[in-house]
Amino acid sequence: GLWATTAVRASLERKRRLTLTTDRAAASSLGIIGFLSRATIWSFVLLLTLDNLGIEIKPLLAGLGIGGIAVALAAQNILGDLFASLSIALDRPFIVGDALTVDEFSGTVEYIGVKSTRLRSVNGEQIIMPNANLLNSRVRNFARLNERRVLLNTSVAQETPRAQLQRIPVIVRGLIEAQRDVRFDRAHFARIGPNSFDFEAVYFVTVADYARYMDIQQEINLGLLGAFEAEGIAFAHPSQRLVLEQPVESTLVKGRAGAPAD
Repeated sequence: GLWATTAVRASLERKRRLTLTTDRAAASSLGIIGFLSRATIWSFVLLLTLDNLGIEIKPLLAGLGIGGIAVALAAQNILGDLFASLSIALDRPFIVGDALTVDEFSGTVEYIGVKSTRLRSVNGEQIIMPNANLLNSRVRNFARLNERRVLLNTSVAQETPRAQLQRIPVIVRGLIEAQRDVRFDRAHFARIGPNSFDFEAVYFVTVADYARYMDIQQEINLGLLGAFEAEGIAFAHPSQRLVLEQPVESTLVKGRAGAPAD
């Protein structure tokens, strides 16, 4: 049994190293497969040992069936995580190396085990999540992202002339289409706000890399600043305007002005 489990472990480890760079999905499943293989081997070893010792296996198995129910009830969470790990291995909703967001947690999958999955957050700490809880949560897998939709909002001052307002969608479109890995969708004068004229544009980043997405955002924002400065277009700033419908006069002053001199 020890030799068999050692051989299985060595074989799976060798296969994991070979497939880690070419097939990350297969590499993610090898740990779970290894655990199940070792458990099966040791189960057969135990049964063969009992048989060689002259112990009747059938009555023992019948007794284990009754006792197994009690054990299963006492170990519901462990069994739930075990079946969840099998589901992850077969369905592969994520694999090692995928970037996930699970509820309020985000990180990259480092290890998928029998009981838990480990994520490495962007801050560096390790997040350990039970497999059953993981499958019952809303998991967002950014590694499966084909393209990222981006909504760009821009607000300009209400003093902006009509001719410049008509130029803004053209400027924004030109800046977006000048970027690599980007697919332009639309740019419009969307609404008239209380203190601004609001524009919105939609485009798609066609790569999943988050750093590349942020680089594109930065280039477009810097381009907007430069283009608006060249056109003399001012961005809107939060402000409040007080309008007085009639001059405020003091009735006391008016009374004194019309009163007869003593």
